[in-house]
This record gives sequence, C-alpha cells and structure tokens, in this order.
Amino acid sequence: MSSTELTLVRVYLTEGQDGIDDLIHWLEKDSGVHGFTLFRGIAGLGNSGHMHTASLLDLSSSLPLVFEFFDKPDSVSQILEQLQTFVDPDHIISWPVTSGI
Repeated sequence: MSSTELTLVRVYLTEGQDGIDDLIHWLEKDSGVHGFTLFRGIAGLGNSGHMHTASLLDLSSSLPLVFEFFDKPDSVSQILEQLQTFVDPDHIISWPVTSGI
C-alpha cells in the first residue's frame, strides 16, 4: 500500500458565532475542499474563561464547534489564505499527516 503526504487542518469555533453559515457555504461550494467534518462539542472553555456545556438543564447555544479537513499541502496552503478571511488565524491549526500507511 502506498502512502500519501497530506496536511490536516482543524478550526475551532463557537456555536452561534457570526459568519459560521457563510463559512460552511464557502467550504461546501467554493473552497476546493473535497470534504470536511464539523463536530459539535459537549463542553468547552474558551477565551472568556466561562465553561460552556451541553446538559439537560442548560441547553447552551454557545457550544464549541470544530471542523477539520485534509488535502495535499499545496491545496491546503491556498485554502488557508482564504479561510483566514472567515476565521481568526489563532483558531486554525494544521499539521502534516500520512494517509494509507
């Protein structure tokens, strides 16, 4: 089996944050990303220092969201430039990965 060098990108957001719908639309239609996954967290602690949790007693609308995607490094570089117009660069991380080991 051959392996492929890729770059994995993870972006941290907050549910209800302005621009998320625009970001998702851009990822789906215009970004060139072949696919992405959006995760909804059950708890998170952000810059505010306030814990946001999902419980039956407290149905928070400000839960953490994380989306990630991977692609070839040169494709990711182009996508990251545009992605930073939607998201604070401090909330974007990436690292090299290998697929098909």
